[in-house]
Amino acid sequence: MTTVGIVLAGLLVAWFVVGRDDGSDPADARSAAQQTPPAAGVDPGPPIRGLDLGAGNRRAPLPGMYDWSKAGFRSGAPLPGDSAIRGDAQCRVTPETLAGEFGVKPNDGKDDTDGIQKAVDRIKSMCSPTGSYDKESLLQLPAGQLDISHEIHLDADYLIVRGSGSDPATGTRLVYRPDENTRYDKLTKDGSRWDQDKTDYQDGSGGWLWPGRGLFRVQSRAVHPDYAKAYASAPADRKDLFEGTVNVHWKAGLKLREKNGGGGYAARTGDTVVPLAADAKVDTLKPGTLVNVRAANTRRFYEQMNAVPAGGSDGQLENLHMRQQIFTVTAVDQANKTVTLDKPLEYDVPVDSGSDGSALIDNKKYDSKVSPLVDPVVGVGIEALAITQEEPKLDAADSTHNYGNMDPAAAMNGIVFKWAADSWVKGVTTTMTGSHPIVTEEATHLSILDNSLNGAWNKGKGGNGYFRGSRVWDSLYAGNTSRNLRHFTFQWSASGNVVIGNSFDSDLNLHGGWERHNLFELNKVAVPAGHRPDSCRANCGDEGGSDPDNADWYPIWWAAGQKAVKWSGASGPDNVFFRNEMTKQTTKDGPYQPYYADRTRIYRFGWDGTGYRPLSQSGTPITDWAGNEQKDFTGGQGVDASGTFDGPSIFLKSVP
Repeated sequence: MTTVGIVLAGLLVAWFVVGRDDGSDPADARSAAQQTPPAAGVDPGPPIRGLDLGAGNRRAPLPGMYDWSKAGFRSGAPLPGDSAIRGDAQCRVTPETLAGEFGVKPNDGKDDTDGIQKAVDRIKSMCSPTGSYDKESLLQLPAGQLDISHEIHLDADYLIVRGSGSDPATGTRLVYRPDENTRYDKLTKDGSRWDQDKTDYQDGSGGWLWPGRGLFRVQSRAVHPDYAKAYASAPADRKDLFEGTVNVHWKAGLKLREKNGGGGYAARTGDTVVPLAADAKVDTLKPGTLVNVRAANTRRFYEQMNAVPAGGSDGQLENLHMRQQIFTVTAVDQANKTVTLDKPLEYDVPVDSGSDGSALIDNKKYDSKVSPLVDPVVGVGIEALAITQEEPKLDAADSTHNYGNMDPAAAMNGIVFKWAADSWVKGVTTTMTGSHPIVTEEATHLSILDNSLNGAWNKGKGGNGYFRGSRVWDSLYAGNTSRNLRHFTFQWSASGNVVIGNSFDSDLNLHGGWERHNLFELNKVAVPAGHRPDSCRANCGDEGGSDPDNADWYPIWWAAGQKAVKWSGASGPDNVFFRNEMTKQTTKDGPYQPYYADRTRIYRFGWDGTGYRPLSQSGTPITDWAGNEQKDFTGGQGVDASGTFDGPSIFLKSVP
């Protein structure tokens, strides 16, 4: 361990041993002190902080390239500061108010979860209805340790949850110990991961919880009327299956009809008007509504991705909406039953899974939909605090380069965004979360800035321990530090996002599911030899459940169709890498070699200069990125490297 690493470890030991003043047994404190993973590999270097990310410093798109100028919170608006916090006493909860009215006191060894939730609920009731991005409520958390036992729902619009600093030794530290109603009580037969199918109640499925429980959840709790009785009767560990169901597409989604001369399509790439079915009820749509345009999978779409299973078996093809994106409605034509979007579509939208001429998957018609976000959560910020999940019986040192699940029943996330928009996380430190420290699932225009994320107890089978951007659009990830995690990922149709000025010791991972038009630039990535899928002790495997292979993880990972079809399908078009400082160590104690090192060249993955192209060799699409990481895919083979740019950034006009 480096000198810096030893000092940091010592500080964190001091946090757990000295910082706890709750009367707990010293042996428990000593075991908790083992909850920081040691440094692994070389330090990639610090992230770039202090970038001017404002709208005025954003560059117009280069000729022929995507427009990223609207990425992040409110398309580049500054985050709300103190001047945007309203003065009403009920909307400005101080540490004194938390202690006096809600019983939330640091370092007292008592469960603070319900008190914090009651404070959020009061703000939601009394303040959110009259709030705005210029009238934010504030929940100020005190310095010291707060003890959390179950998920805190941040479903109050226009709310800033602000700690007293992210340094665990001096600031606000949230220690998560998931209780018996939060830990997953149903695991797969082999005990390797959470079993979503068995985590059910009446019509409710554990899949409705995806991407899983967390400490903070920025998501509606509103229950669709059809599930009200089930919700009322459900036990405590199943009620959350039904929360947020007002937003689910099988209840809120509207079917489509063919556009004039559409040849089976409701809309095509570049369209902004989507025709709804003649019997669609448009009362849920109006200008300003957020909608997810969801295109049904078809066999032709799978063929386009070269995601047809070997031997032609249909067993891995799924009826689902792989192509998605959240838009804002700008107009609704009640008479003609059409909805107009705020930006052009990035994919074709067949009316259903067979309308493009494809044979049906599993002999079932699956409809594309325009699905309103009936109750989105907006304007929520999480700032200046530290999060950890305590596992006294485990040692974080055992998690270093261990891509398995150490406690599958406790694979809790740190911060979850679902059906959320125009929100942010800034200046947060996470240490050993249960799974993903920050994860999204149907979210748009987020800003994830200047956070330090270190380690997870579960990084194995089923897809755990990522810095994960899934179904996230037009968002900004800048100035973050990620250590001891499995991947930084974009997946499941993520698009229009910018990843700039971050520092990673794991790969930039295009994980599959038609993610497209994402920009990675000015990042520092140093991947050690120990970062590989078969470096694992127990409960090993990938997101699709397969056993790990013996491949290396290089600084870039790309989802080939036949590899990724079992969990999502291939990576999509035009994911761009520019001016990243990337290195890979191929042998233990060996040198770190540069990777895609030309700092002026623009590398466009899944692109041939005019449209989508799978990564190929001699014209044949590869079936797996493993073993192909160092091959040349330029010259029409799926990576367009024909463009160069001498400027400091494709996204920003000026960089320090």
